[in-house]
Amino acid sequence: MKLGVGLYGNNGGHQIQGELNDHPDAQVVAIAGMDIQQLTPEQQADSSIRVYDTLEAMLTDERVQIVSLCSPIRARQADEAIMCMNQGRHVYAEKPCAMKESDIDRLIETSRATGCQFREMAGTAFQQPYLAIRQLVRSGAIGDVVQVFAQKSYPSHDGRPQDETIDGGLIGQNGIHAVRFIEHAAGVKIKHVTAVETRLGNPRAEGMLPMAASLVMELANGGVASSIINYLNPQGTGCWGNDHLRIFGTEGMIESTDGGARTRLVIGNADKGPLELEEPVYSYFDLYMKSLLGHAEMPLTLEEELHCTRVVLRAKTSAQAACTVQPTVNPMKSLRE
Repeated sequence: MKLGVGLYGNNGGHQIQGELNDHPDAQVVAIAGMDIQQLTPEQQADSSIRVYDTLEAMLTDERVQIVSLCSPIRARQADEAIMCMNQGRHVYAEKPCAMKESDIDRLIETSRATGCQFREMAGTAFQQPYLAIRQLVRSGAIGDVVQVFAQKSYPSHDGRPQDETIDGGLIGQNGIHAVRFIEHAAGVKIKHVTAVETRLGNPRAEGMLPMAASLVMELANGGVASSIINYLNPQGTGCWGNDHLRIFGTEGMIESTDGGARTRLVIGNADKGPLELEEPVYSYFDLYMKSLLGHAEMPLTLEEELHCTRVVLRAKTSAQAACTVQPTVNPMKSLRE
């Protein structure tokens, strides 16, 4: 029997309806806070899928066993997840799943208290080439990890909210991928983070959305890491996410560049060339479904998974304390003067 999934919201187009077509373990049974036209053609033709006006109304549907949250206002998502769990539903939530660290604690506590499994859509390091990188690092191929560089660059577009409470903003919505590269792929926990950000480059004259940020991190093993995050990826790169990851260890170096298009492993004096990539058998969502059915275990504990969210929230706090860099009205004029 398949598990019934209710979809709530489609903020940023990150709902999971595409993964549920002919899924062996799950199927869409209800939606709320989104238009039925956002479902796949096959799902739109399925008369058993019920459409509700609100999340609360959808939770009255006993067929809904799991709620996939892509909340219209991300700042409300933690409360909505807790409401779902308190009504006996498992929850799979878009990132960032919370926008306050205290809400992360509440999510973990509620999951434990209710027995409902909460998970964030945290599959970054479990798709190729990052899964292969994770496995090589865990095998000890490059020795102890000493330094990590991570880049996450998305394009700018008119649909990006200027209000970061809507989708989590630059560091929370974008930068969490770079943090996952470090913790989940390179396998080292981040002990401390500082950050700066700027609104320079925002296409709206009065826009409040930061366009670029830099993070510097101390790792729990004594190593260091840095990350650059931005909404400045030009279309000419040929990839939506212009991602880079370089991990330097005591025995070698491993990297993925150009959105995962190029990889390389160097051990001592030997350039091993591109990584051998095999597609993972299951996506992160697949593993989540199988864990609910008792057929598999998740590769991360909930605390490990959500520590990346804690890091980006701390990075945002650091950036706010440092004061966002303000663009000058005419930077070239300032330089001439």
